[in-house]
Amino acid sequence: MKALVTGASSGIGREIALYLSELGYELILVARDDKKLREVQDEVKTKVEIEKMDLTNKVNPWILHEKYKNEPIEILINCAGVGVFGQFDETELEKDLELIDLNITALTILTKLFLKDMKKRNLGYIMNVSSIAGFMDGPLMAEYYASKKYVLSLTRAINTELKKDDSEVVVCALCPGPTDTNFNDVAGVEFKVKPYTSEFVAEYAVNKMFEEKLVIIPGTKMKMLALLSKFMPGEIIRNVAYSIQRRKRR
Repeated sequence: MKALVTGASSGIGREIALYLSELGYELILVARDDKKLREVQDEVKTKVEIEKMDLTNKVNPWILHEKYKNEPIEILINCAGVGVFGQFDETELEKDLELIDLNITALTILTKLFLKDMKKRNLGYIMNVSSIAGFMDGPLMAEYYASKKYVLSLTRAINTELKKDDSEVVVCALCPGPTDTNFNDVAGVEFKVKPYTSEFVAEYAVNKMFEEKLVIIPGTKMKMLALLSKFMPGEIIRNVAYSIQRRKRR
């Protein structure tokens, strides 16, 4: 049994990798930070291959699939992602495009290519990491919220297609709320509420994936927030989101 995990050097991706190793899965770990990947490699209990790779380079997801397409990969975890904080007209366009390349383009390429392989075997799990942000619009983090909404929508649609095909392949979207990762440092924000631990989110997510849960939301408060987002007027949600994001400014 093998699992491929992107964004595996830290945070939720790292903890998912460690948990899958405890469950007996051999691992292929992908991230940009070679040193942190090797630290994860030293911690896991099963066989590990590491791939230092920048997935914002649109060629690299294709290269990654080409290398491992003939491996018996049962699980794909698309966890690599990044956030950009700031007013839309003031954030750096280069960073915005890197966000799109990583959060959307790389995830789409890997999902499509590995899904084709899994459908041929009629076996496999794909977890796409979205966010509670995927249920709403996000002023001051507009690009990030929009990218996570894309991931959630894409995953739901693929799930319906697989069911119509009577496929045994499972896809799911993980939608965590505030989680204790290095996301804050990269995005330049600071959570004002107590975040969940990466370990809790990772174990909860993997367990629910095996239960074939389509949308995975760790924590009761986050489940309630996702539910409220369906009924509250969009303008109110956006104003609340703006206030929350503004308070995150360091």
